[in-house]
Amino acid sequence: MTLARPAVLLALLLGASPAWAVKPFVADYQATMKGVQADAKLVLAPAGGDRWNYRLSIVNPLGMVEQTTVFEDRSGAWRPLSGSDTVQMLIKKSKRDASYDWSKGEARWSGDVKTNRAGPVKLQDGDLDALMLNLAIVRDVAAGKSLNYRLVDNGMARQQNFQNLGKDTIIVGGKAQSATKISRSSEGKQVIVWVVEGLPVPARILQRDDGKDMLDLVLKSVR
Repeated sequence: MTLARPAVLLALLLGASPAWAVKPFVADYQATMKGVQADAKLVLAPAGGDRWNYRLSIVNPLGMVEQTTVFEDRSGAWRPLSGSDTVQMLIKKSKRDASYDWSKGEARWSGDVKTNRAGPVKLQDGDLDALMLNLAIVRDVAAGKSLNYRLVDNGMARQQNFQNLGKDTIIVGGKAQSATKISRSSEGKQVIVWVVEGLPVPARILQRDDGKDMLDLVLKSVR
């Protein structure tokens, strides 16, 4: 990673830099969703072989939003294999599943999806899903690479191009840190990401819609 997917994020790639290796972590965030405070967690864990399980959960007294992605890392070439989005709120419940079949070269979606968003969507090398995007951004900022991605998510394929806005100062765990600030804007929606050198996840992810903050994730700690 919003409630566009459903709360996110924001969030692979075009080949990994030798200096950036996939490693497991647990990251805790303070989240604000449309003005409502919540706790959020990003977890990356090995899933056997060259596969990794990546999960975002956002929880508050009104409910829970969870996104999961299974992806593979073949010597730095990352690609999504499956994903799910689950929303459990007082007035809304939904679940959407994604399948990325690289042998057929297509992605499909099932569950609570509209007919025109079920796919198939043709896959290309370097495609990623929304949750994996933040991993790619951290990796590519560290490597000084261009921040242009093809996102295959929610029944569509679309280009995501970020601009490097330079350096900014951000507070992580009560300590001021120097961060690289990047941004993308399209059709009234804006995503801003702060990346701190040495951290495996963004220090902050802010999503806006028509100038209004929709989702703000601020890193508290990572281990």
